[in-house]
Amino acid sequence: MEEKQLKQVRHFNRAVTRRIGVLTDNYLGSGRPLGEARVLFEIGMDGANVRDLRARLSLDSGYLSRLLRSLERQGLATSQPDGDDGRVRWVTLTPKGRKEWKALDRGAQDVAVSLLAPLGERQRERLLAAMEEVERLLRASAVAIEPVDPGSADAQVCIEAYFRELEERFETGFDPARSISAAPEELVPPAGLFLVARLDGQPVGCGALKVKGRRLGEIKRMWVAPSARGLGIAQRLLDALEQHAAEAGLGILQLDTNRTLSEARALYVRNGYVEIAAYNTNPYADHWFEKRGLRRRK
Repeated sequence: MEEKQLKQVRHFNRAVTRRIGVLTDNYLGSGRPLGEARVLFEIGMDGANVRDLRARLSLDSGYLSRLLRSLERQGLATSQPDGDDGRVRWVTLTPKGRKEWKALDRGAQDVAVSLLAPLGERQRERLLAAMEEVERLLRASAVAIEPVDPGSADAQVCIEAYFRELEERFETGFDPARSISAAPEELVPPAGLFLVARLDGQPVGCGALKVKGRRLGEIKRMWVAPSARGLGIAQRLLDALEQHAAEAGLGILQLDTNRTLSEARALYVRNGYVEIAAYNTNPYADHWFEKRGLRRRK
């Protein structure tokens, strides 16, 4: 990354934190710093479990515990074991906390008004469009992609969701037993690789590589959750799989796909995959693709 880009990010961060008033210990007039106020607001009127709060706010468990204890000492919140999982605590607001939550909500509304009111209509539209784009890109930058055991819980969540989507979208339905094999033991090094994409700690996508020969590999299990589409996750998964394939000495990658998955075909064509003759007997495949000349990134 260029130094100019990094300076712009840092300048933007300073401008936003100053403009929305997070630099004091009196966020939104609450008499408390942003951290406490945000946790109280995220608990909300319906309550929340601590595990979800930690993931949603990307907070260290120790720091979140200190914030929750502070809210409890102030009589704003109370906690007890979650009825569904005794290992997790469920936090709710007290009547005093609910009153505080409403005050925070009014304060946040006032800040939103103060940002928009001085602007003309066209400026408001530009600001709102820019905010939407920044939020989308910030979500994209928060996605983490890591290799995992294909038998792990997160991997299975993705695979099961992938199978359900294929069942819904394919004209003939989908039975994984009739498809080409991609069993867990085929997707662990050195036989292959399984990647999971996570956002806010939750699995939102996956992709796998299956080594078929000394120089040949196959892309399998490419899927992104509908809620996370548009964030460039599929591209990042494909890039990571190609990089791993190149580092493993593979020079050719192949894949097959169904005609209903038009967005997948567009992704592959955009990345230099060319359509080839059928190389397997997958009953669900209508198109077969191949990419040659994989190279390691410098």
